[in-house]
Amino acid sequence: MRPECTEGEGAGGGGLLVPMAWMYAEYIADELLRTGDLMPPTTLEYRAGRDALALTIFLSDGSVGGPRVVARMEEWRSLTAYGTCWREWVCARLDRLEALDFESDAGDRDPDLALAGAAWRWLEETELLAPDLDCVAPSGADPLTAGEAEGPQVWTPAWQLGLPLGHLAIHLF
Repeated sequence: MRPECTEGEGAGGGGLLVPMAWMYAEYIADELLRTGDLMPPTTLEYRAGRDALALTIFLSDGSVGGPRVVARMEEWRSLTAYGTCWREWVCARLDRLEALDFESDAGDRDPDLALAGAAWRWLEETELLAPDLDCVAPSGADPLTAGEAEGPQVWTPAWQLGLPLGHLAIHLF
């Protein structure tokens, strides 16, 4: 995925490569999350949702632009659905794109891919404290009415919080 725009003289002018594909994917993800109004944009959970959604958009096949965004929503919804192998899909796609980028004779590394890789590393390496959804509630307690502070919490990779958040944002759009 080469950038759409370069600064300088021609393709080989040694100018700055602009990561247009990643920036556009991040913009779409941000708009979906803001429209859903699920949480303040200043939270780490919001960032996790934006990065997970941006990775999904960036790594899905085909270009994204204009009216095509709405047409691609069903694909993104299915990619982010619960029970899918999203993590494995992301790793496989990134590995394939990095191998293609490495094999290219361009010399410069793809800035879109660099930003996508950085987002993925953050999602993998960052852990956020979240309610333990796999925990069995004590007998007699209603897990839907219990306060967040009362329930057990666990540290979980950011992508595990961001993925369902992105999926919900797509549904709410």
